[in-house]
Amino acid sequence: MAFRITRRGCGWIAAFAVLAATPALAKPGPAPAAHHDVRIRRDDWGVPHILAKTDVDAAYGLGFAQAEDDMATLQLGVFTARGRLAELQGPSGVESDYLVALQDVWGTVGRRYDRDLDPQVRRILEAYAAGVNAYATRHPKDLAPGLLPITGKDLAASFIYNGPTFYGLDGVFRQTMKPTATKTAALEDEKLPTGSNGLAVAPVRSADGATRLLVNSHQPYTGPLAWYEAVIETGQGWHVAGGFFPGTPFMLHGHNAHLGWANTVNNPDLADVYQLSINPADPDQYRLDGQWKTLAKRTVQIRVKRADGGFDTVEREVLRSAHGPVVRTDHGVFAIRYAGMDEVRQPEQYYRLNKAANLAQWKAAMSLGVLPSINYVYADEKGNIGYVYNGRYPVRKEGVDWSGVVPGDRSDLIWTAQLPFEKIPQLWNPKSGFVFNSNNTPFQATDPADDLKPEAFSKTLGIQTNMTNRAYRVLETVGVQHSIDAKTFNDDKYDLAYSTRSDVAKGVQALLSVPAGDDADLAAAQALVKTWDRRTDVHSRATALVVLTLTKLQGGGSPLAALKASMADLKTHFGRFDPEWGEVNRIRRGKVDLAIDGGPDTYRAVYGRPDPDGRLHALAGDTYVMFVEWDKQGRLSSRSVHQFGSATQDEASPHYADQTPLFVAMKTKPVWFTETQLNGHIAKDYRPPE
Repeated sequence: MAFRITRRGCGWIAAFAVLAATPALAKPGPAPAAHHDVRIRRDDWGVPHILAKTDVDAAYGLGFAQAEDDMATLQLGVFTARGRLAELQGPSGVESDYLVALQDVWGTVGRRYDRDLDPQVRRILEAYAAGVNAYATRHPKDLAPGLLPITGKDLAASFIYNGPTFYGLDGVFRQTMKPTATKTAALEDEKLPTGSNGLAVAPVRSADGATRLLVNSHQPYTGPLAWYEAVIETGQGWHVAGGFFPGTPFMLHGHNAHLGWANTVNNPDLADVYQLSINPADPDQYRLDGQWKTLAKRTVQIRVKRADGGFDTVEREVLRSAHGPVVRTDHGVFAIRYAGMDEVRQPEQYYRLNKAANLAQWKAAMSLGVLPSINYVYADEKGNIGYVYNGRYPVRKEGVDWSGVVPGDRSDLIWTAQLPFEKIPQLWNPKSGFVFNSNNTPFQATDPADDLKPEAFSKTLGIQTNMTNRAYRVLETVGVQHSIDAKTFNDDKYDLAYSTRSDVAKGVQALLSVPAGDDADLAAAQALVKTWDRRTDVHSRATALVVLTLTKLQGGGSPLAALKASMADLKTHFGRFDPEWGEVNRIRRGKVDLAIDGGPDTYRAVYGRPDPDGRLHALAGDTYVMFVEWDKQGRLSSRSVHQFGSATQDEASPHYADQTPLFVAMKTKPVWFTETQLNGHIAKDYRPPE
């Protein structure tokens, strides 16, 4: 793949046995009736617990509950998936709308939604959409024209469009389309950097024989990829607790009654850019195997909102070759082929994962192999743990350099098959008793003696080899702890340190190597940096200077200039260059404004951007955190915390920021998973209207 995007921020059963072990989906019944038998119980924290007889009824209730809490983001997601974001956001939405067309999202929906997607999964998507519609029609004030009705196809389109973005497909398109004048060898990620942690510890490494799982994805605090917590229980065996995205009817990570998993973003090579040879006599023809082929061509019209409220129309050419989507640029014509192309079944795999009752069923769900990427860290009630470097890996021709632009005139380079699940990198029940991922290479996922070996996998897979500070810190904490109890596991999650092997530690050495000369302030700043213990607790007086300086250096420039600029910024806003980190690092939500421990790429990850007062306003990193435990007898308990609360948009709600003090204190609340646990904690019990 050309122009790879690096994100920091992400023995098997035979085929016939896998099919036999696949968990049965609920038998499709009749189409959803006018009445849905579902109750929504809001617990003391406002978290919705959806109780229903059928999975379809539960989906309706979840759709209504999510709409109550975050209709604005649901609306945004629908318009994005429809390729109509520019109608809401103006010119900034044009590129997204173009990519929806270029990736043929709605062509895929039209061809495959009814044909390929399990009927029961379609019913769930449609019931969820109906629940959202039921809320939206009763609260039309802030709805954009043309939003309703939302359909199951809108949700399917969202999976198709968003799934590949987790391995950076949107960045591949952006880099390929960049004009020559601004083109670089690699594209800097324009989004706020994020990362994720997943960690599982088996009974052999526990002090008390328990199995423990940490679910710790790092996401933006708000928007379509911000976590939403819910619990679902139905009479058809769908019983889950964990994180959902707005517009996603299935639990994406968390646990059910028997097992759980955490996701982190991975970055294998899952897309290829082909340079096409264009016919000098016909710009719509390209050479393939010595013959001229005609590009499929159409024009899309993108409606763009103006600042005055009116609309303009922008026309874009949409091309496709045998390889995939095609873009014309000032430096050539390129086709892009990628994992997840023309696939609609992602919701089905999530549904099967949600309902898996044991490891064999979970593996069978994973073997469906339609989720484009994402790491999985797994644990269950039987003490099994595992790590899967998941991806739809193309089976590419050996001996070809797939890391750059690939010739587009050979059909033997247009891959069609994908690596079967049993051959992708994965690690199960290592002797070490722990597995982890923190957006690092899969070749460091446990003790070195148990790690996967690079030579066991083809170089055509483009498996990442990087390490992050968070990965180093797991090896320096869990990796040396051989009798882990609940407190130790909790403390490891809230680790605030940078490893001596981290990029931050190397950056500190660069700052200390700058000659101070006779600059007393610079010498004092370096003396402060030298005393830093590489920890990001709120009382540290060196963290602000180091973090701000190294953040500036990410954009280039000299260490001396970055250090002086950070000193000046801190003196301007705080009167000194050594304020406590908590004065600078803040989490702000409505009237809540609190100091927060942690920093970029620490295990307690916090990523912020400066407000006008010079303070860093936390916007991403640790968000929804869940601790899951099965004790020695296999009994389940879990606890969690959200950075804000269940009412992700309603400032008037008591749950708009009620979890933020807990989150800042690095504490959690119980997950009331069963009816018995929930009893006595129901603040509101109601049935959504039809």
